[in-house]
Amino acid sequence: MKVSRRSFIHYAASMSVSAAALTSMGVMGQPIAPKKNNVLFIAIDDLNDWIGALGAHPQAKTPNIDRLFHRSTAFTNAHCQVPVCGPSRTALLTGMSPTTTGLYTNKELGIKPFSPVAESVLGSSPVLPQHFRSNGYYTMASGKISHHGTADFRHAEQWHEEVPLYVIGPRDAHIFANGYGYGSYGKDDHKYYPFPVGGGQIIQSEHYGPGTPGMSLCSGALERRDIPNGGVMPDEYFADWTVERLKKTYDKPFFMACGFIRPHVPYTAPKEYFDLFPLDDVIVPDTISKEMADVPLYGKALALGIIPNGDAAAVEKTKMRKELVQAYLACIAFVDAQVGKLLDTLEASPHANNTTVIFWGDHGQNFGEHMNYRKQTLWGESTRVPLLISEAGQKQGQVCRQAVSLLDVYPTLVEMCGLPKVATNEGISLVPLLRNPNFDRKIPVVTTYGYQCHAIRDQRYTYIRYRDGGEELYDRSVDADEHHNLAADKQYQAIKTKMAQWLPKNEVLPFGMKDFDNEGGDFITKILAKFENNGIPAYLQ
Repeated sequence: MKVSRRSFIHYAASMSVSAAALTSMGVMGQPIAPKKNNVLFIAIDDLNDWIGALGAHPQAKTPNIDRLFHRSTAFTNAHCQVPVCGPSRTALLTGMSPTTTGLYTNKELGIKPFSPVAESVLGSSPVLPQHFRSNGYYTMASGKISHHGTADFRHAEQWHEEVPLYVIGPRDAHIFANGYGYGSYGKDDHKYYPFPVGGGQIIQSEHYGPGTPGMSLCSGALERRDIPNGGVMPDEYFADWTVERLKKTYDKPFFMACGFIRPHVPYTAPKEYFDLFPLDDVIVPDTISKEMADVPLYGKALALGIIPNGDAAAVEKTKMRKELVQAYLACIAFVDAQVGKLLDTLEASPHANNTTVIFWGDHGQNFGEHMNYRKQTLWGESTRVPLLISEAGQKQGQVCRQAVSLLDVYPTLVEMCGLPKVATNEGISLVPLLRNPNFDRKIPVVTTYGYQCHAIRDQRYTYIRYRDGGEELYDRSVDADEHHNLAADKQYQAIKTKMAQWLPKNEVLPFGMKDFDNEGGDFITKILAKFENNGIPAYLQ
């Protein structure tokens, strides 16, 4: 059985909670007085719109995220700046777009050492947690906030407290003798492991660490005895650390960040969460045949993925699509349980009525839509993110359908908490939308992936333009899944022109480059060269 993403709340005719009902009983029209309330900052890695309250997948089990949704302003048309972890998080935390920083992909964030790169980009501008710390907040962090953990640079300027690394000890050697992988950077890294037994089912590619058997596009249920540290997953460790700090009292307002890893690949979680989704009953996303036929060459290149010959080809070869969807749902249910620990503790604490909760994901995730099994494209499956803001003391929620972005988070929190504005913030505060979710701010969202490749989204249309001038245009009021490219249709030329005016006017080169073409271009350039030499794979034609 398949399901269409048209059930997503932004486009749905019927919703689990209607926007009108939420608005009528919510906070619309009430002024927000700046106040140094606490902030609980919850980041989720690779979570798309498969949340129960959003209805994007009918089997999603997220009761804890749903209850936060129903007491928040839920931004159902929110998008990332870059559809991949590192630069998406960097944009949010710096308040600066990739076209300003030159940090377009994870490649730039992999430059070692990264701190001098960050300093040359930021200058004197503070990153988000640093700005809170400099203005009287006590700051704490666990898990993945930046790309490589709690911070990629300026640790001491950002955090008073950081979670200790989740380290695998000698007592867990039996786990690895049974074929489990360590993680993205070896045995002392605290993020992506454990991998499934044997490392994974998909073609052996994209190794995580020297000698590590784990392949990222893989899935598997874990028995507690086969999870390090006494059966405690990294996300459980992060949640428990944060819970203990939520129970304490502080003589300053706090900014507490908790970043969960799942549902990032590898799709592993304790077996009890897989048991919630019997494989035979799993519903896979709906797709259409020949959906790539009207997609320009650059779009086909983005859809290829990182496995040789393409992720979609690998999944088709191994017949693992249903298993991957099952595992992703299990990982979402698992991380929802961790979110529940934080919410339960906060509600029972003295901080319940003076803490703003912000919940966000760094980008989306595909499961065969647009022939893709990653993120890293400019279509909605890769760019749409959950974004919930529950103001201190808020009891009932409202829905906002305006196009917003993660770049807006920094100036929003600054305004809500009465901090000094940061001149380099390029986003727009969401406070007017917290007051009135129907406020028309008339500014669309720009998502970038790769140099000079952008998607522009407003409430109705998606316009994509690639570096070579290739275009896509989708009317999401009738084509929510962005399947039918209208760019060549003459009756839409005025819409294209209107959307194109929002394309970035000034774009810096990828960091470290002085001559894009003579230095070999970027990853898209390399994929296009493969197309020229080997032809375009049949499934992308």
